[in-house]
Amino acid sequence: MPSPRSTASTLALGLAAALALSACGGGEEAATSESGVPLVQAGTLVTCTHLPYEPFQFQEGGEIVGFDVDVVDAIAEDLGVEQEIVDTPFETIQSGEDLNAGKCDLAAAGMTINDVREENLDFSDPYFEATQALIAPAGSGYTSLDDLAGLSLGIQAGTTGAEYAQENATEAELVTFEDLGLLLTAVQSGQVDAAINDNSVLYDFAADNDDVEVTAEFETGEAYGIGVKTDNTELLEAVNASLARIQEDGTYDEIYEEWFGTTPTS
Repeated sequence: MPSPRSTASTLALGLAAALALSACGGGEEAATSESGVPLVQAGTLVTCTHLPYEPFQFQEGGEIVGFDVDVVDAIAEDLGVEQEIVDTPFETIQSGEDLNAGKCDLAAAGMTINDVREENLDFSDPYFEATQALIAPAGSGYTSLDDLAGLSLGIQAGTTGAEYAQENATEAELVTFEDLGLLLTAVQSGQVDAAINDNSVLYDFAADNDDVEVTAEFETGEAYGIGVKTDNTELLEAVNASLARIQEDGTYDEIYEEWFGTTPTS
């Protein structure tokens, strides 16, 4: 597992109600960044995510850290504000409900860009490539979805992995978990025979737990995007400008290497 990095990002669990009120604030002056980009809270870029999704975002030492956290920290720095993070159900992230309610400015949750989600929110330019993978107890021999016929396969609610399993693991018993932590614990405890999720998070977990292993990948050709409220053009343009900046000046490679132990291949 790559070495975690301390971050100035603030744990802001339970902040949702206060932020929503701030966003609605009748008669109050609208909050903006130093460059005039509208924000839900003055001086802050509020990010919705769903914990844990290590190494993209997870709690460590009382702080939320991870790859996505560092990427959004760079965006916040360009806007001249600090990032705050709200932990919220993934379903209300991908449905656009959190963004529409003013709970947060953007969503960074290891979230694959797809047609269904693009009906609910706008995505930034792609910033991370992913594919689906299978994790199973070490030595199990489960190297394909066909091997799981008649057995149990763990999926995470609302994810593209769950969709892939529903379409391609029709002979397995699908067992749904609310978050990645519960899903992976179920594999270790034998509650399920195997589980499917994005390859990066599964490899990261297997690197620290020799009782499980990633046994297969499925080339789904996915890419992560940062979500913003539909038609929030100013913020979307600012996010894309920051992503382009960190990719050009090497910041993105530094963040990537810190959390994945290597530089990106493309």
